[in-house]
Amino acid sequence: MEDVIQLEKLTKTYGTRRGLVELDLAVAEGEVFGYLGPNGAGKSTTIRLLLDFIRPTSGRARLFGRDPRKDAVALHRRIGHLAGEFVVDPRQRVGECLSFLADLRGGVPRTRIEEVAARLDLDLSVRIRALSKGNRQKVGLVQAFMHRPDLLILDEPTSGLDPLVQQTFLDLVREARAAGQTVFMSSHIMTEVEAVADRVGIIREGRLVALDTVARLRDHAQHRFEITFTGPIDQAALATLPGISDLTIDGPTARFALATDPNELITILARHRVAGLRASEPDLEELFFTYYRTTEVAKETSRA
Repeated sequence: MEDVIQLEKLTKTYGTRRGLVELDLAVAEGEVFGYLGPNGAGKSTTIRLLLDFIRPTSGRARLFGRDPRKDAVALHRRIGHLAGEFVVDPRQRVGECLSFLADLRGGVPRTRIEEVAARLDLDLSVRIRALSKGNRQKVGLVQAFMHRPDLLILDEPTSGLDPLVQQTFLDLVREARAAGQTVFMSSHIMTEVEAVADRVGIIREGRLVALDTVARLRDHAQHRFEITFTGPIDQAALATLPGISDLTIDGPTARFALATDPNELITILARHRVAGLRASEPDLEELFFTYYRTTEVAKETSRA
């Protein structure tokens, strides 16, 4: 399967400020890729480099094996893009704006525009200046999806949307993947990425700190346990478990996090009578903050 996006040592600096640091990344055809990080982490910088809105300091980017700068016109025909700040002429009516953008792309059937707008509950007759932030975002989503592009590049796509419209957006992403389209979606909202992404990348201060499927990231993350014993708790044995943290004892109940496989824990439990056991998988938000805490600790250690 062809890699639609290929980034090699992609770096961008703004004078003395860091934007992106030696980013290596490949996104396959038909994949939904979630790109996670807080504001200022480097998500929008990556997207602007992909679209040749800004130029890299070093390294290179390729879309469909082609140079975003030399082949910009041909590539942009195959891309649906929603910027983090979607701006169009506020004097136009929504339908006029979308028809104009469709004509720039060589034409999109009116029925397709109406279909996507209806699904997002977007009124095509209203002037853009009268729209709320959420409804302006809907206009951006329609123009990104309406021509069924080979690649969707979406920067914080659900900003301002209500929960029901967010679910419709996720349905559109699933349908795009089923049709063989590739989706590169930056976000700081974990639940929406977890719902649709095949893989996720976590970026911090311009550096990629994690890259894998959500399932495999979970396998290497901490799991939380709450165990209630019928007799005395062997606190010393629990405390020596590899990968244990946050151990607390409350009467007959022990609570802790475990970052390794539970085989040794099971060995300890086999020597006791257990009245109740509850284990919880981390969700993507917990994984995200785990990676951020880990890199913060590493930075503090290196300073020391």
